[in-house]
Amino acid sequence: MRLTPDAKGVFPIAPTPFHPDGRIDEASIDKMTDFYGEIGATGLTVLGIMGEAPKLDGAEAVAVASRVIRRTKLPVVIGVSAPGFAAMGSLTRAVMEAGAAAVMIAPPSSLRTDDQIVGYYAQAAEVIGPDVPFVIQDYPLTLSVVMTPGVIRRIVTDNPNCVMLKHEDWPGLEKISALRAFQRDGSLRPLSILCGNGGLFLDFECERGADGANTGYAFPEMLVDVVRLSAAGERERAHDIFDAHLPLLRYEQQPGLGLAVRKYVLMRRGILASDAQRKPGGGLSATAKAEVDFLLDRLARHDPRARL
Repeated sequence: MRLTPDAKGVFPIAPTPFHPDGRIDEASIDKMTDFYGEIGATGLTVLGIMGEAPKLDGAEAVAVASRVIRRTKLPVVIGVSAPGFAAMGSLTRAVMEAGAAAVMIAPPSSLRTDDQIVGYYAQAAEVIGPDVPFVIQDYPLTLSVVMTPGVIRRIVTDNPNCVMLKHEDWPGLEKISALRAFQRDGSLRPLSILCGNGGLFLDFECERGADGANTGYAFPEMLVDVVRLSAAGERERAHDIFDAHLPLLRYEQQPGLGLAVRKYVLMRRGILASDAQRKPGGGLSATAKAEVDFLLDRLARHDPRARL
């Protein structure tokens, strides 16, 4: 099942489960993959930034990706970003042979000019091959590479196998509007736009024309609800559900701490056996865990699914 430009819904960014000693937790991978299917996700993304991909060696990356692909019927996008094209190419070949739907490519932080960015994606598309669909990861806050709507249009136009934008600019609502305007005037072909940033702006991103979410959050059910209700025109209900989760969503969005929060909540939900990150990685202090527990108790008053 290859990814196409009409992809919609929620593609959660899956964390990589580890045992406390740093070994990959295969049982938790299975449980997590099943969970995402049960809550209405329309796809999955594995080995993203929040999946601790740089902490895996090549064989581990292939093993994790292949295990998820075998476990689910959902389309699975695999992050293949790498410092060099040799590693990107070999990982892409391995995961596509395993049945991946597409690969996701983030730009290296050394890119500065528009032409450098466009040229990089042209080279990356050549390396992975014209038959492999790919997703642009636009995440300037972390990657420090700024892609204007015009640059994204150039990448999509130059590379027919570019089928999706993972939009993580902040502020980025006007970028979504600009890209959809390009489509209306015929200067940009169809392109799926799924949004990141932990879902922090998903309520309005959907209203601006995003097709859904491609991000993590400890309660991805909320992301599914917001996307579904927004598509159905139920604006007030979508915002009510989003607002109930906003305090925890905000807490999880802390730079350098977000993954620890997410893994801790997923562990408390029984989806992960441990909240461990592979070293180098941090964790939550006792005070931080108490704050998260407080937010969970408050959330449960508004969303019964948050009752642990």
